Amino acid sequence: MRRVLVMGCSGSGKSTFAQALASKLAIPCVSLDALFWQPGWVEPDKTAFAARVNAAAAGESWVIDGNYTTHGSDLRRSRADTVCWFDLPTLTCLAGVIGRSLRLHGRVRPEMAPGCPERIDLAFYRYVWTYRSIQRPKLRAWFAGLGAEQRFVTFRSRAEAAAFLSAVPAAGRG
Repeated sequence: MRRVLVMGCSGSGKSTFAQALASKLAIPCVSLDALFWQPGWVEPDKTAFAARVNAAAAGESWVIDGNYTTHGSDLRRSRADTVCWFDLPTLTCLAGVIGRSLRLHGRVRPEMAPGCPERIDLAFYRYVWTYRSIQRPKLRAWFAGLGAEQRFVTFRSRAEAAAFLSAVPAAGRG
């Protein structure tokens, strides 16, 4: 694994997993949220965002955390050797984002863009609540563009993700 996409619903644990996997593989971890958001939760120019995504995906090795399938996604999909998809239940993800909002309220997460502190955000919670019916089908269609040589791994629980991570050899150890 040298170029890994970690995708799925917010609150599923994908960012934590992506950071741990990148550390274990000794390769960079790229957060698409950090590339996307501008201070104050301002959305960027989409062309500039796509260029930042493509620059990251052009790298020799990476773990890229996030979905954003409508901007700069073709290069990272074609270059990925592995895709890890967090397909967890809605309530698990919703509990994850609400718990994170409460626990980190007012602070910026390490994988988030500067100037974007955690907050109570009902529109975001609605996004997570409707993810399985609205976003999940789009993501599944995007996965249909993966090649037969690309490894596709689905996690239906955080325990499955943890077991996968524990089986990955650390960099330099085979």
